[in-house]
Formats: sequence, C-alpha cells, structure tokens
Amino acid sequence: MVLNKLRKSIVGEVRDSDMPREEFVEVGMDGTSASGKIGITIDKLMDFSDTERVLRSVRNGSLVFLKIKDLKDKDLGELKRAVEKLKKTVLAQNGDIVGVEQDWLILAPEVARLER
Repeated sequence: MVLNKLRKSIVGEVRDSDMPREEFVEVGMDGTSASGKIGITIDKLMDFSDTERVLRSVRNGSLVFLKIKDLKDKDLGELKRAVEKLKKTVLAQNGDIVGVEQDWLILAPEVARLER
C-alpha cells in the first residue's frame, strides 16, 4: 500500500493532500556535549571558597563527585555552611545532590537524574 502510494506520487497520480504529513521537532541537548554524553568531574572540597568552583562545574552540565572528608576533618562548621550553599544552589537549578557514605557528595545538573 505504501509502495503503491509512493509509486503513484512519483508518477503524479496521487495529490500531495493524499500523502500524510510528518512534522519534526528538534530537541536541544542543554548541558550535554554534541554526542549526548555528560561530563563527570571528581573534585575535593578543601575550603568554603571551593564551592564556587564546584558550582561552576555543575552549571556547565557536569556530574560532580565531591570528596568532603578533608573539610570535615578540618572544620565541621565550615563544611555545613558549604554543603548548605551547594544544596541551595543545585536545587534552585533543578539539579540533585546526594550524600554517599560519609565522605562523598554527588551533585547532578538538571540533565542528569540520580536514582536512590
């Protein structure tokens, strides 16, 4: 049937209105590379000032594995302040954050989903 319609359209026996129209929508891939892959960054949180660097990676679309052990051993109050800032900013950008064991955080941009 399809081949007959195609043959008839080539010959000119079928009008354009008889042929089904297909519409395509181009979907952008925000935060990912052209190949559809997400970058993964492994980083350490040594000081509160490192939060900006980590957030920049998440804003650029990278999945960040963040080691927090060094700051936890150094200053627990500063760690709490840094984690609150990371959590607030990542969630405001529709991302996700999760703690793994006691020494690691995973921060995901909007394009990635963390399964629990």
